Amino acid sequence: MLGTGSDPGYTLGMMQKAQELLKKALALPDKERADLAGNLIDSLDDTVDEDAEAAWQAEIVRRLEEVRSGKVRTTSWDEVRRKGRALLDGR
Repeated sequence: MLGTGSDPGYTLGMMQKAQELLKKALALPDKERADLAGNLIDSLDDTVDEDAEAAWQAEIVRRLEEVRSGKVRTTSWDEVRRKGRALLDGR
């Protein structure tokens, strides 16, 4: 629930403002919506993991090496989508 006060009017007012902001945000072009979403997500977590970027780079290199060596096989987007739809449909 939005709002921190015990006044229901305050909470209702905040909810209405949030709905208005959402409506405006959804009307933005894709790029601007993506930028806004990223900024909102970033604002929720103020802790910075200094090692995260290095860890992701190491993971990318590891996965790329597995693909190049033939240890793992890639899957086409069409196949992933087909399997995902089958899972969602309960097949």
